[in-house]
Amino acid sequence: MRALFSTFLALILWAAPAPAQELTALARVDGARSEITDGWFGKTDISLGLSQGVPFRVFLLDDPARLVVDFREADWAGITPQMLLAEPGRVSAVRFGAFQPGWSRLVADLAVPMIPTEIGMPVDAASGNATLEIALKEVDAEAYKAAAGAPVDPAWTKALVAPPRPKGTEKDRFVVVLDPGHGGIDPGAESDGIAEKDLMLSFARALRDTLVRAGVEAVLTRDEDIFVALEHRVAIAHQQDADLFISLHADSLSQGGAKGATVYTLSDAASDAATEHLASRHNRADIIAGADLTGSDDQVAGVLLDLARQETEPRSAALAQVLVEGMTKAGGPMNRRPMRRAGFSVLKSADIPSVLIEVGFLSNERDLNNLRDPVWRSVMVNGLADAILAWRDADEARAPLVRQ
Repeated sequence: MRALFSTFLALILWAAPAPAQELTALARVDGARSEITDGWFGKTDISLGLSQGVPFRVFLLDDPARLVVDFREADWAGITPQMLLAEPGRVSAVRFGAFQPGWSRLVADLAVPMIPTEIGMPVDAASGNATLEIALKEVDAEAYKAAAGAPVDPAWTKALVAPPRPKGTEKDRFVVVLDPGHGGIDPGAESDGIAEKDLMLSFARALRDTLVRAGVEAVLTRDEDIFVALEHRVAIAHQQDADLFISLHADSLSQGGAKGATVYTLSDAASDAATEHLASRHNRADIIAGADLTGSDDQVAGVLLDLARQETEPRSAALAQVLVEGMTKAGGPMNRRPMRRAGFSVLKSADIPSVLIEVGFLSNERDLNNLRDPVWRSVMVNGLADAILAWRDADEARAPLVRQ
């Protein structure tokens, strides 16, 4: 069984459509022909109807247990998780969406350890329709662990980073990296048909354009609806030799009746229970999207935290204060405690002042209405841009004192 699974794991399967069908790079997912069902004797079947055959791969990840299917590429328009999984069983949850340019991903959370025993994509010769079929069987934890692991294949998963600054050129501009939260397979918070990933991408683009008009070099960690791993977001800031890193979010949080704009700086201890819960959710983004976390080093993270406290932390705190003042001046509304601290992974750069802004909370009706309003967003963008420029000038004035 292990040998069979390894063969499937390494194989990129091409399924040719019928000659009469025009071949495109996009296979539409048919919800009526797609389902996940539990059977007898620890068996589970995944069936995914597609308009045509496409290259795909299947692999398992551990801690937590997940089955991942990558496609080039699947259109999930109109498909909901409930269409595939009527109720939780051995597969407890499923999500899907864009992963990287040209690639889609499906992630199935496994309530019990299971490995594939059969994988195939038969194609109907008459219609060209294809069906991805994966048969899973329950195994013990040791067998699952032996089968799990992301395949090493740079052609499938490339680090998404912005083009590096040309070598040998002196940095003579102020660089801000803006990080629209979530993206692709990870929608973030959702409310009334609104997804956090879409709102924050639009907001970040507007803030970038405003900063560029003011002479600031602004770079986005993503400029389309794709997934970018947390470590890659930080890597982009380092690659761009950024002066600031600002992560933008609009989460949903029921604890404490969260509402109003809030600015977070890095700390190994959260300001309060609600903030700790929020940071935990943000830091699980890679798990949600099916990223392989093997080799992540908590000791390294601890060292970065210690370094950040020396020079960068006071500069980040000053930035947070100026941003709160700028957003307040723009009309807010602000959270009753607008400055908070937590261990957000995207803030763990040791040498770049970094903050995470919850522009509002989709779980609050007032905030949701504001975030939907293009006029409100424009006013808030201008307030943030003015605050960033004010921090730049003040930080430059403080720089000689810091060096002393």
